Amino acid sequence: MIKALKYLKPYRFGVIFVFMMVALRAYLDLLLPRYLGLLVDEGIGLGEVGVNPDAQKIWLYALLMLGATLVSIGVTILSGYMESRISAGFAKDLRQAVFNKIQSFSLKEMDHFTTSSLITRSTNDIQQLQGTVNVLLRMIILAPFLAVGAIIFSVRENPTLSMLLIVSIVSLLVMIIIIFSITLPRFQLMQKLVDRLNLVIRENLSGLRVVRAYNTQAYQAGRIDEASKESMRLNIFVNRINSLMWPIMGLIMGATSLAIVYLGSTYFIGVVDGFNPGSMMALLQYSMRAIMAFMFMTMIFIMLPRAAISARRIMEVLEMEVQINDPKVEAKLPESFKGEITFEDVCFQYPGASAPVLSHLNFTAKAGETTAFIGSTGSGKSTLINLIPRFYERTCGRILVDGIDIMDLKQDTLHQLIGYVPQKGVLFGGTIKDNILFGQENEDQDLMEKAAEIAQASEFINSNEQKFDYQIAQGGTNVSGGQRQRLSIARAIAKRPLIYIFDDSFSALDYKTDQKLRKMLNKEIHATKLIVAQRINTIRHADQIVVLDQGTIVGKGTHDELMKSCSVYLEIASSQLSKEELS
Repeated sequence: MIKALKYLKPYRFGVIFVFMMVALRAYLDLLLPRYLGLLVDEGIGLGEVGVNPDAQKIWLYALLMLGATLVSIGVTILSGYMESRISAGFAKDLRQAVFNKIQSFSLKEMDHFTTSSLITRSTNDIQQLQGTVNVLLRMIILAPFLAVGAIIFSVRENPTLSMLLIVSIVSLLVMIIIIFSITLPRFQLMQKLVDRLNLVIRENLSGLRVVRAYNTQAYQAGRIDEASKESMRLNIFVNRINSLMWPIMGLIMGATSLAIVYLGSTYFIGVVDGFNPGSMMALLQYSMRAIMAFMFMTMIFIMLPRAAISARRIMEVLEMEVQINDPKVEAKLPESFKGEITFEDVCFQYPGASAPVLSHLNFTAKAGETTAFIGSTGSGKSTLINLIPRFYERTCGRILVDGIDIMDLKQDTLHQLIGYVPQKGVLFGGTIKDNILFGQENEDQDLMEKAAEIAQASEFINSNEQKFDYQIAQGGTNVSGGQRQRLSIARAIAKRPLIYIFDDSFSALDYKTDQKLRKMLNKEIHATKLIVAQRINTIRHADQIVVLDQGTIVGKGTHDELMKSCSVYLEIASSQLSKEELS
């Protein structure tokens, strides 16, 4: 919690100002019972026998009470405005820090937290902290100041009767400790249940078509219902425990007030010198303020455990040690950068896995040529490709770009060299133009149109009235899978990198479109191209084909060479090509 609160540092002067305003408000509030007692004793002149009013003093104390109240209202409005600004700014800075940290995560860290948990931490947990900071700014000074001040003032009025107030406060503290010990373990479980609920809902929404196709709506509804009921039961239990607190506090407050009135009127007024009806009314008001202050502190004690759990979850993200880091001193790229990629004895093993996914890979993808990767499902093709932009970090060996180890380059520098097209085309909410020119500061219309033409996307773009201004829905749900892939390819082309990575990026294209696109790529794009594919026809004209089997290279060469020398490649080709094509 304390570590998370360091993000309040930029607002420290505002926090000090709020604390000063809250302290002033508490002081003004403590003056009201004193003025009320003086008004009764000196203004109204209420005594044992009769009433002896003094109009001048009535007006004096009434005006003082009115003035204190009006100033308190002004201070409350001003401090409330500052509290809202500070807590909102704190949440904004914290959310930005979490977002930036997540952006630096490799796929390993993403797998560790899971997407649904990161969403909960970035939204629900930060919102919980924002609300707590807002309350703390107001109550962390106000409640203790009121409680201590009310006790001091009540002792000044009458030390003996004030012992009733001390006993009441001790009773409140005992109750708070009991409730705190019962509810604290449940708060952490509640946040985990929110994670679980988010995961189930996210899975259901993202796989809605599959759910409907298999007619499993009832099963999915049962999963969500089970997670919701568990969360509901826990919330009901915690709220029931907390709801006991307010009646008990009300009972303690009422009993304290009754005891003060009874004992004060029976044994102190007229018996103890200086203790008048006004003193008893002031003492009554102070006791109510002291108990109310402890009720406010109880609210803080209830909020703090949940906030502490949320803060701990947020700090887990911010303090997560990122596996992939930039070098302290970056290697300098040669002026005539070509884009040759070399794998030297490269291995990779997933954390916790019993065996490596890739074992001792050695090959060179020459600059300006097309190198393709093929193999059975699970052979490690996509994993190999993901090592180049350092989405995962290799376990052993070296990956070189023009003779420079990629670990000696900053990730920003490395990613500027690469145009990456994932297997599943990812589009963002916005226009087609926004997606093709994604991340580019300068809007080059000719470049955009050329990229769309090479990617075979011009035809369906021009078929819309809005053309490049056509709005793409979030995730590209209003275009087909093939259109998403072509727009993703156009985005990579518009970046004009020196290295292209196509991770099975032609799988949703028909053979005719695939053929046209590959022809245009070979004609227009003079850069290193790495292609992962399942179809022989997509890669048969590549300059080099690397065949993978169970994480090892079992063949390298052109299509014709592999047909003669590699049995794994021949088996794949035989399952896809006709006899005429094989011959």
